[in-house]
Amino acid sequence: MDVTFGGGGHSKEILKNLREGRLIAFDQDESAMENKVDDSRFLLLRQNFRFLKNNLRLHNALPVDGILADLGVSSHQFDEPERGFSTRFDASLDMRMDKHLHLKARDVINQYEEDQLRRIFLEYGELENSARLARTICTRRKTKPIETGNDLKEVAKEFIRWGKENQYYAQLFQALRIEVNKELDALKEMLMQTIEILKPGGRLVVISYHSLEDRMVKNFMRSGKMEGDADKDFYGNSLSPFKLITRKPIVPDENEIKNNNRARSAKLRIAEKL
Repeated sequence: MDVTFGGGGHSKEILKNLREGRLIAFDQDESAMENKVDDSRFLLLRQNFRFLKNNLRLHNALPVDGILADLGVSSHQFDEPERGFSTRFDASLDMRMDKHLHLKARDVINQYEEDQLRRIFLEYGELENSARLARTICTRRKTKPIETGNDLKEVAKEFIRWGKENQYYAQLFQALRIEVNKELDALKEMLMQTIEILKPGGRLVVISYHSLEDRMVKNFMRSGKMEGDADKDFYGNSLSPFKLITRKPIVPDENEIKNNNRARSAKLRIAEKL
């Protein structure tokens, strides 16, 4: 399983090394369908990975040997100005990974209550001045809607420490993207399904890009739960459904970051189903 197909890079490498069996990939973004790999062993489904189990059952593909999830926003999504993901462009605040979703980032900014905005900025963006930012947004939007990336950056710039502009805007846009696409809810649902989907000895591989995702993945691989320690048997032995293959995350080295700057925050974790 490649549950985040995107540009197809991971899937192509898997197929090169796939001696038998088949590869099923998921992506909720219709533009990813343009990258479909022409291989009889390959099936690409336009679905959110939160619907993993039902789709695998439909295609008679249970259980599976391996699941790969690369949680980053695809490069083509970042590089298309009209999608609104990147802070580089003055585009409409959209940020939908699935264009059939109704909620857009500009709806969040212009319609959510102040306390909702504060929670999103604090929990999903980890912005220390989330309350002041939320209050200012609610005041500014009364006179003029905040429609584009530059509109939002103009409102937020007074809260940024000098030299931290790029980091602040990245965290702010991240918070909105997570809310629009309900990313953490979908990740939680997908991870919980892997316990049933994977064969004993099957591998779960997840690449995350920010602390919220990585914290969830790390805890799940250690305990089989989103929060707390693994359950224990009568003798105190862990009942986690996984064995950790990576005690610490694998991170890119200097050469990889030089060749692909977007990999700089990536953390790869691997667990094996018991």
